[in-house]
Amino acid sequence: MRLKLFTLSAIAALCTFSGCGTVNGNKADEQAKYIFFFIGDGMGQAQMAVTESYLAYKDGELGGIGRLSFTKFPYIGMASTYSANHSITCSSASGTALATGCKTNNGVLGKDANGEILKSYTYDLKEKGYQIGIMSNVPVNHATPASFYAHANSRGDYYEISLQIPESGFDFFAGDGFLDFNGKDNDKEDIDNIIESEGYTVSYGLTEYEAEKDAEKIVLCQARNRKTASKDYFVEHTEDKDLTLAEMLDVAIDRFSANGKPFFIMAECGNIDWASHANRTMSVTEKVLELDDAVKEAYSFYLEHPDETLIIITADHETGGLTLTDQNGYDFDWKVLEESWIANDRQDVLSNEENAKLNNKANIGWASDNHSGIPVPVYAIGKGAERFGGCYDNTDIAKKIMLTE
Repeated sequence: MRLKLFTLSAIAALCTFSGCGTVNGNKADEQAKYIFFFIGDGMGQAQMAVTESYLAYKDGELGGIGRLSFTKFPYIGMASTYSANHSITCSSASGTALATGCKTNNGVLGKDANGEILKSYTYDLKEKGYQIGIMSNVPVNHATPASFYAHANSRGDYYEISLQIPESGFDFFAGDGFLDFNGKDNDKEDIDNIIESEGYTVSYGLTEYEAEKDAEKIVLCQARNRKTASKDYFVEHTEDKDLTLAEMLDVAIDRFSANGKPFFIMAECGNIDWASHANRTMSVTEKVLELDDAVKEAYSFYLEHPDETLIIITADHETGGLTLTDQNGYDFDWKVLEESWIANDRQDVLSNEENAKLNNKANIGWASDNHSGIPVPVYAIGKGAERFGGCYDNTDIAKKIMLTE
């Protein structure tokens, strides 16, 4: 499928809010049996283009379109991302839109703009017999993953959000760990103790998971975060983690496919956003590639079940206003960025000023250190993927998944 080229302003004008309505699908016979929903937090089209440009540079070529697995998927759409009260959304508002099909105010999680509790369609799928997996390579109680199982007046109520994990009854969670492990004032009971008292097993790392994988319901965390709070908005080199997003997904697929029951998996690559907030171009490419590795796992499963599987990839918003510019000529100097990154052991140790100079020299532009309001792409393949072509609002994605639009 090919889309005509539009300016961003024209796309934004075409992407209009379709309202907040039910996402209880009533066409169960048409629903994909296996649904993968990937969210690249902060990943706009520019983050993908930068990554594909870097991959082309590594291959000694110009350009780079189609070097990410999902940019070759047959259906592409564009989704507007504004929240109920701001032109530029935050992750909790956009996550809520993606999980419930309803707009809400920035900072709010799983409730509408009037404070009424919203029900994520993950609960409807669970009632239909789907196994539900929620995972992220950032803390599992962060805004985007939490949108699919929790509600809160403030996305920052991390401890209270964590308490809703066992209340969900969902089958599998995975993430970096927990923010506010003992509450904001560090005076509450270990959150993993409470979760386990409600019938879940909390495993730290793959080795421990292997010994506990027969547990009915599991929360899988990074081994290094045992009995401690995760770090927030900390950009790090991917290889330092013992669990990548692809490995989390592989664990979930193995668990869910063993019994032949349908499943829904939401997998977020949250640190694309974190790297974009910091304007760290090389880290952005690394994080986008981590998402792509996870998508490849899902695609391999799709090849085995092509008539029953749906894969969707989108973003909650773009971060940083990333651009590929011509301020110093008409090429990108990837060498200067890569050499600095390697020299610093692929860690982001440069000052903001030093980093800005490198980006400028490489012809990579960043407009801000926060979110932008441009529409985000949606890629899809598999059963029902044709519904995701075109231009629409982010609330419509939930409705398309649940066959109500």
